[in-house]
Amino acid sequence: MDDSITYVGLDAHKKTISVAVAEPGRAGAVRSLGSIANQPATVARLAKKLAAAHGKLRFCYEAGPCGYGLQRQLRALGHDCVVAAPSLIPRRPGDRVKTDRRDGVTLARSDRAGELTLVWVADPAHEAMRDLVRGREQAVAELRRHRQQLQALLLRHGRLWLGKKSWTRAHLAWVAGLTWQHPAHRILVDDQLAAITAALARRDRLTGEIEALVPDWRLAPVVTALQAMRGIALISAVTLVAAIGDITRFQTARQLMGYLGLVPSEHSSGPKRRQGGITKAGNNSARRVLVEGAWTYRSPPRLTPAMQARQIGLPKAVRDIAWTAQRRLCARYRALTALRKPNPVIATAIAREMVGFIWAIARAAQPHQG
Repeated sequence: MDDSITYVGLDAHKKTISVAVAEPGRAGAVRSLGSIANQPATVARLAKKLAAAHGKLRFCYEAGPCGYGLQRQLRALGHDCVVAAPSLIPRRPGDRVKTDRRDGVTLARSDRAGELTLVWVADPAHEAMRDLVRGREQAVAELRRHRQQLQALLLRHGRLWLGKKSWTRAHLAWVAGLTWQHPAHRILVDDQLAAITAALARRDRLTGEIEALVPDWRLAPVVTALQAMRGIALISAVTLVAAIGDITRFQTARQLMGYLGLVPSEHSSGPKRRQGGITKAGNNSARRVLVEGAWTYRSPPRLTPAMQARQIGLPKAVRDIAWTAQRRLCARYRALTALRKPNPVIATAIAREMVGFIWAIARAAQPHQG
């Protein structure tokens, strides 16, 4: 806490912002100033008025759907502004009243006390890449949904594909050539096939755009280095880096594991220690990519031609870490299998250990800049 700073809490919504001020010092008054319109001109006038009355300011607001535009505007105006993690804002257990005014007061008071957990604010270029990756994920989810709907329709009517693999050209040709007694079914199947084709084209188009933009990205060296690991190709690496941001800001690999929600939950008291499933905090996409990559360590360690191609031009330190990861994680997978652990538990454990090697590779590819 700095006794020269006035802390301003902003409970931001689409149209309005509830403003509260915490005076400097632990005993300083905390009061609500009412609401203003969530518009750049109004925010600029508020900042100017508060600066004239209080001097040095520090703004804070919760991360949410309104993004980081407010933070960037206040930073551009010369004021400090931080963004808090909503789920980690201190709440009184017995408090049953929640209003915008109270939320603003809580933010200002908690920031003054140093009790807020801040989120990493991406720069505009990083945010743009993250949005593009999310758009591709939406296309993948849409493609999966249309395929499931078509499969459910075929199964209800006993139309079973006996080939080895679904969604190949042969499979789609078989679906298109099916005959139906009622024209409504023919219409529905053709509509689903068209939706699948469109979703597939969208996914491939966005994949190509990501591949084209990555070389000009500031974090491209980390994306390239992460592909040295088994189970992490280009899209997986971009998804991880876009979701996590600057990996080197984590001082230890354990911090990154906790950030991704891959550490066990715990509820211990006294001599009893109770651990449960993983916390599942952080980004779902990053955690999903890691778990999917963990399944590749079922096989013995080896360098496939594809992996060798991805490692061309990488520093020896990065390649050594990737090979150490393969040997360690493949042996770990076999050991957990021998203990008859459930497959999902094994994959999660391997994903957690993968994070440690990912952290090491990121530090080697892009040394921490402090």
